[in-house]
Amino acid sequence: MKKITKIFIIATSLLATKAMACDTPASVCFKPGNGSFNLINKNQPVAVVFGDSADASVQRVAKSFAEDLARVSGNNANMATDITTVKNSVVLIGVIGQNKLIDGLIAADKLTVSDIEGQWEGYKIAVVENPWPNVKQALVIAGADRRGAIFGAYDISAQMGVSPWYWFADVPTTQQGQVYVTAGSRQDKPVVRYRGIFINDEDPALGGWAKNKFGGVNAQMYEHVFELILRLKGNYIWPAMWGKSFHTDDPKNTLIADKMGMVIGTSHHEPMTRAHKEWHKSDTDPTIGGAWNYESNSENLAKFWRGGIERMMSKGAGKRYESLVTVGMRGDGDEPMSEGTATELLENIVNAQREIIADVTQKPANETPQVWALYKEVQDYYDKGMTVPDDVTLLFADDNWGQIRRLPTKDLDRKGGYGVYYHFDYVGLPRNYKWTNTIQVEKVWQQMNLAFERGARDLWVVNVGDIKPVEYPIDFFLKMAWNPQAMTPKVLANYADNWAEQTFGKNLAKDIASLVNRYSKYAARRKPELINKDTYSIGSANDLVLDGGEFYQHIKKWQALERDMEAVKAKLSPAQYSAFYQLIEYPIASLSNLYDLYFSAAWNHELSFYHDQRANHFRKRVEDAWDKDQALVDKYHTINNGKWYGMMNQVHMNYVIWNDPTKQSMPPVMQVYGGRNRIDVEFAPIKSDEKRLVLDASAYSKTVNNAGITWTAIANLGQGDSAMLALPQGKPATTVADEIRLEYKFTRKEAANLKVSLQLSPSLDTIGRDGMRIGLSYDDGPVQILNFNLLPSGGVTPNPEEQSWIAAVTNNNHSVDTVFENVAKGEHTLKVWRLDDNVILEQLVLEQLPLTETDDNSFFTSLMNLFN
Repeated sequence: MKKITKIFIIATSLLATKAMACDTPASVCFKPGNGSFNLINKNQPVAVVFGDSADASVQRVAKSFAEDLARVSGNNANMATDITTVKNSVVLIGVIGQNKLIDGLIAADKLTVSDIEGQWEGYKIAVVENPWPNVKQALVIAGADRRGAIFGAYDISAQMGVSPWYWFADVPTTQQGQVYVTAGSRQDKPVVRYRGIFINDEDPALGGWAKNKFGGVNAQMYEHVFELILRLKGNYIWPAMWGKSFHTDDPKNTLIADKMGMVIGTSHHEPMTRAHKEWHKSDTDPTIGGAWNYESNSENLAKFWRGGIERMMSKGAGKRYESLVTVGMRGDGDEPMSEGTATELLENIVNAQREIIADVTQKPANETPQVWALYKEVQDYYDKGMTVPDDVTLLFADDNWGQIRRLPTKDLDRKGGYGVYYHFDYVGLPRNYKWTNTIQVEKVWQQMNLAFERGARDLWVVNVGDIKPVEYPIDFFLKMAWNPQAMTPKVLANYADNWAEQTFGKNLAKDIASLVNRYSKYAARRKPELINKDTYSIGSANDLVLDGGEFYQHIKKWQALERDMEAVKAKLSPAQYSAFYQLIEYPIASLSNLYDLYFSAAWNHELSFYHDQRANHFRKRVEDAWDKDQALVDKYHTINNGKWYGMMNQVHMNYVIWNDPTKQSMPPVMQVYGGRNRIDVEFAPIKSDEKRLVLDASAYSKTVNNAGITWTAIANLGQGDSAMLALPQGKPATTVADEIRLEYKFTRKEAANLKVSLQLSPSLDTIGRDGMRIGLSYDDGPVQILNFNLLPSGGVTPNPEEQSWIAAVTNNNHSVDTVFENVAKGEHTLKVWRLDDNVILEQLVLEQLPLTETDDNSFFTSLMNLFN
């Protein structure tokens, strides 16, 4: 019975994005059922009740839930704190042990909460019959704590059609005249303890937008941000920090965070709740300042850090504002603290910080949640043996491009546990990417699933830049963080469909999901900041037609995607268009246009060299694309009465170094006068290369699974149709003797040397053993062990060993290859062997090479071919 209950909870926790099946207990249904609760009857919602002494966050979510009822029904819901003032049916929202009505139902055996009581952020939703003399039915949303109550309420909101993105992406709510909640009860709780986002690199986009709309990055803005996070069942944030101080820029920030139930943290280089800006702001405290150097300025730094903890404790009555305190130290302004790995110094810093925490809170330091971020060079301290107390969460990081660098290999039961800091936005090598959504959620899933299986289960935080336009991957990241085990490959494969249905309705879901999946694949191929006229080959020109080359193949895909997007747009209702423009149209149209701009610039330069007047056609295309880019931005800034003015102000063209240009500029183009006067433009079809065969990884002829490991196709992962992954992840290395392999049939028309390249999605050695391995063989021949080791660059001047990593993240792909000599004609079997974990196979490329005189039996083979 316990096993069934666990499966039920896992199965339902990800379905709150839309109405569940009407036979699922305590879930929204739009038709009546036996014992169901009538939440909205003939467009009139029931009353919402909460205790008059409820925590401010519970009072706020009760009001928010009532507003959601109004969005769905079209009429306001009454709110009350006194049960005697309402009749018939009510919704009751509260916290176990803090709400007299809920506690009374428990005492009367009308509500059972033993399965969630005392559980972090757990909640129970139950339909209760005859709870009080004047009430026939109650929908009880009981939280084990205040956020449990919040998440339970927003669970029902999402099911009845209120998108978490109703404000932050203008997703409309479909009105319903009748809404029911099925009889019975269900419960849920998160698996990952802290789940949140980091607003970063927020200027000029989010910062400029917030200044225009709210007067700054202030409490008015954060109220919307916090509500979004909570509706997505997140609980944690690193606030915007470049030139900003969350607690001092607007003192209401701290208050609204507490009022809404948010946990506030600070980024990896802002210890002890202090913002980077505060250290450099002289009027904060004239007695504090100087060098950000603990060896020379420890006294002032200690004062500074103490002030942060004192502020955290300023809630009163010995209570603290809920925080996860960052400990440790990096250099000033996101730089390394020292040239070497000063392990003893950093250990002393952490010890001093914990002494401050204990002294200010008047409690042992281990009673205040803390995190040590192993970001960039700080990971070296961990790798070289530095330890922190068992209660401190160790936060591993990715390489800033979506590949996790290190994961735990021991001490998995440490009290503070482990977490992951991930990136959807970054400033640094090989180039900033800040403009648009380039994230494939399937890669996010693969990396975070690996992290979960390896024990990183206490903190997941993702750098989201400006929040927009990475709405879709944010939605995914926080949904997965709630219960990583529930995000199975099957659920992942259907995620775009479910998201599109929740956002745009069932009729458009399949079409929009297709747009999202194709966009994600194309956009992830290479960050737009890394694209210019020289990125892809354009073939050659002649008097008749142009060979568009690889660039043209990308252009055709983008143009087809944009046409399909326009076809879907024609089916929208007016109410859906604002959300569609933000989430679908702008990303597709703007990135498609950017490809066309650089493609046209490439041909303008190529044809100008030959004084070919067709260059003028491409000059005009560049100019038109330049104008279209601005028109798309202008439309974004004026849609919905200018609500999002300034949000798309990020420069995204003509990068020449890793950092973004100071302003947008059009690629240089040339005009041809005289010369060849052929002006019509036509592209030749691409000829197939019979000597090159590309196989999608999922096009296998056979899988061999052993040792509890199964090869699994992950749809839409990578640049092919699907990528192959050995699941479950997190398992130890295997050997050829374990017989875990994929097999692929291929046929040669003639004997030849054969180069085989395994195209892989980038991934890193998370164990620290100097590389990763995969095996390759054909027919019954020996297995060749192929090794690779991508080493992330730590600075703006990468060393030669880091160049392969730069190439891999630039192309979002890398390969390992070998040559099999003298492969006879006929049918063969290529075999790929699982050796190490975290290797993602996307495609196999087989290229025929000529036999040479040095090949064994080459003369004999050639002679035999004549007779065959």
